[in-house]
Amino acid sequence: MTPDEKKKAAALAALEYVESGWVVGVGTGSTANHFIDALARIKGKLDGAVASSNATAERLKKIGVPVLELNATGDLPLYVDGADEATRHLHLIKGGGGALTREKIVAAASRKFICIADDSKLVDTLGRFPLPLEVIPMARSYVARQLVKLGGAPALREKFTTDNGNVILDVHNLKILNPVELEEKLDHIAGVVTNGLFARRPADVLLLGSDQGVKRVT
Repeated sequence: MTPDEKKKAAALAALEYVESGWVVGVGTGSTANHFIDALARIKGKLDGAVASSNATAERLKKIGVPVLELNATGDLPLYVDGADEATRHLHLIKGGGGALTREKIVAAASRKFICIADDSKLVDTLGRFPLPLEVIPMARSYVARQLVKLGGAPALREKFTTDNGNVILDVHNLKILNPVELEEKLDHIAGVVTNGLFARRPADVLLLGSDQGVKRVT
């Protein structure tokens, strides 16, 4: 199976978790797009969806799923999204698509977080994929200096602005042995809006598309 077919299989498997009358949270990126395409099959069951990015909102509207504001829905029963890296502890790195802040908000407001990915995303230790941080533009240099002190090599994501009007620093060379601790530390740097570690609020279920079918990690 190609990586894309594996993502698709994981996305289809996530449909089993969706119940009638629900408003579901939907992530951003290529794997989340497969889930949106799959939702088209059962859109009659849904009361709507909360999107984690403008791109996701557009895609949901295209298939006829009502897009609702999180402020109006209250907590959600389910959030489905991909990841750039995942461990067996269900800790994730997200934000390759730049939507990490809204993704983290929707994940926090959801009772269950299903992460869908192909099996190449499963790692023993997070950090080979550069860790994204969304940063207020005026704080970019200050934040970069703090990241260097932590052993990281931050790089500005060129010609990219988030849906919130901020910039992204991608931090290379981190070997993340304690994701919960690092997530908290990064959040305390002035000017950081969000970092791409999803460890304090990890996934509840990881669905990995593989040549042997979809593997479920809980």
